[in-house]
Amino acid sequence: MGDKPVTDLAGIGPVLGTRLKSKGFSEAYVVLGQFLILKKNKELFVDWMKETAGSNTKQASDCHQCLLDWCEEFL
Repeated sequence: MGDKPVTDLAGIGPVLGTRLKSKGFSEAYVVLGQFLILKKNKELFVDWMKETAGSNTKQASDCHQCLLDWCEEFL
């Protein structure tokens, strides 16, 4: 994952990326950390994305799946 920007995650475009950056989530690995803190739970992660970045369910679900796939591949 390295130091990729948050906008490299599925479902995160420029608008959501800006919102996440303003909350301190500027890199993809920081969002991954939150994903792991929430124990990879889809419902909790989707709710967190909606509250933190104002995402919709599809965007949050796409990001969740992206992070889940990454974890299955590399952790």
